[in-house]
Amino acid sequence: MAAMVPRPPDRRLVETRQRGWVNPYAGLSAFDFFRQAPPRELSPHLDHFWVVTYTDLAEPYEQRIVSHPTVNMTITHDFHQVAGVIRGGFSYTMRDSGRVIGTRFRPGGFRPFLGRPVSELTGHFTEISRLYGAAGATMVRQVLAEPDPHAAISTIERFLLSLNPERDPVAEEVAGLVGLAENDVTITRVDQLAALSGRSMRTLQRLFHDYVGIGPKWVIRRFRLHEAAERVYQGLDLATLAAELGYTDQAHLTRDFTAAVGMPPAAYARLGNHP
Repeated sequence: MAAMVPRPPDRRLVETRQRGWVNPYAGLSAFDFFRQAPPRELSPHLDHFWVVTYTDLAEPYEQRIVSHPTVNMTITHDFHQVAGVIRGGFSYTMRDSGRVIGTRFRPGGFRPFLGRPVSELTGHFTEISRLYGAAGATMVRQVLAEPDPHAAISTIERFLLSLNPERDPVAEEVAGLVGLAENDVTITRVDQLAALSGRSMRTLQRLFHDYVGIGPKWVIRRFRLHEAAERVYQGLDLATLAAELGYTDQAHLTRDFTAAVGMPPAAYARLGNHP
């Protein structure tokens, strides 16, 4: 039987302004951002709700994100969809005034709301109404019509609870392993994570594709890229960082970094020279 990875029930993935947000300080004057914890009944499945609000922008503002191994349900006037794990970076351009309300699920947490492997959503944006029919469409209309973001979040909570998601101990185990991969920077290979889980590498691959939506190698490498982006932004030497994060050489890190962040590390480091 596989060893269970200890995980405090209220532990959440790291989410700072710098972890996943490209050039995080630039957006401080363009938009407001806050998070809200889920209610107890949904906490086995959700990390948090998040809200971005922007008002009377003088010119469009593009925010690029280095994605996490999570599913997000996002509602704005532009779109209302469920986003599977996004392998590359992606961005959203804000214009004039608007609001985006997101629901970030824990790794594995969307599995009870989907009822099939989460990998089917990976790399795709699926309309909420396509997944949940008329009930989903009604929820979206109510959220868009509600001016108070907290009340809008309550509408989403009621909708998710109406789907009667069941706790899944395997999903919680997988979430624990993803959290371990994120927070322990010494984990750079799948065999290390498999050893900690007490499962074979093949089983770990299958579980991650089923519950997270993508394999453990990608998850580990993505978190090391998050670490790299944060530390490059703070001015750490790239060669030292490449060695610490398990890259074969500085060129390998540079290629992965540029593909995800949208610019090479040297250019990103210059952005970190903020007041």
